[in-house]
This record gives sequence, C-alpha cells and structure tokens, in this order.
Amino acid sequence: MLFRSVPTPCIGICSTTYGDTVCRGCRRYLPEVIEWNRYSDHEKRLIWQRLDGLLQQIMPRYFEIFDAERLRHELQSRRIPFREEANHWTWLQQLLKNMARQIQDLTTFGVRRLDHSGLDLFSLRESINAELHMLASAYYERDLLRAQQLAQAANKKSGAPERT
Repeated sequence: MLFRSVPTPCIGICSTTYGDTVCRGCRRYLPEVIEWNRYSDHEKRLIWQRLDGLLQQIMPRYFEIFDAERLRHELQSRRIPFREEANHWTWLQQLLKNMARQIQDLTTFGVRRLDHSGLDLFSLRESINAELHMLASAYYERDLLRAQQLAQAANKKSGAPERT
C-alpha cells in the first residue's frame, strides 16, 4: 500500500461544474475537487476518511453488516471495484451503487436490511444518497464558517482590514 496511489473519489457525476459547493456524486467539497491532483497522498487519505465517515454515520440506521468477509468475497467475485482499506459501509455503498436493482436478498452478501420503509433497494439507495449529500453540505458550511472565523480572528490580531 505504501507505493499505491490514492484513487480519486470521482464517480463521473460532478455537480460542482453546475455551481454546487459539495459534489452530489462524490461528496467532496469544491476546493477538494479542484485541487485533488495537487494534494499529497496523506491529504487525499484524509479526505477519503471523511467521506467514509459520512457513510459510517448514516448506513447503520438502514443496514447491519453481519459478515464483512462475505461482503468482501461477493464484491470480489462479482468484480465490483472497492477500496480494501475503506470501512465496510463504503463496501456496502459500492454494492448498492452497482447492484441495487438486481439484489433480491442482501443476506447473500452478509448484510441485513434494518429499515421498514417499504422502499425498494434502489429507491432506498437514492434516499441515503440525498441524506449523505445533506450531511456533507452541513459539514462544509460548518467548516467554511469555522475557517472564516479563524481568518477574522487572525486579521484582528494582525490589524489587517476585515473582508466581507
């Protein structure tokens, strides 16, 4: 793993080109999309950790992964690309991204569905994606606000005029 490059989270559905500050496809912030190729591998891994963490916050409400090794095996046998170093929720997201319309029984993959919404798996996946985007957008606004407050505090210390 030391010499492997860090893959981009891009899935080819970039909404930042249409003015979104958080990409609806990969959930990276606009500056992260723009600067990705300039980031060090360490910085890229930090972004991946945040993206994986979003899934870890939301997915357990909808699913239980009772056999992660089976999930891994099924992804590999179906040749569904996934990052080995990612958490199991990210693996599940890859499964849903690739097969939500075809899956009849999640237990085959070592996964149990917990929600009782009545939504088919594809619709549930889309609902989760919308929730993930809202959470990523909230984090972006929080981080942007924090950065602005730090910049204002630094400007006050240095006597530089405030920018609005």
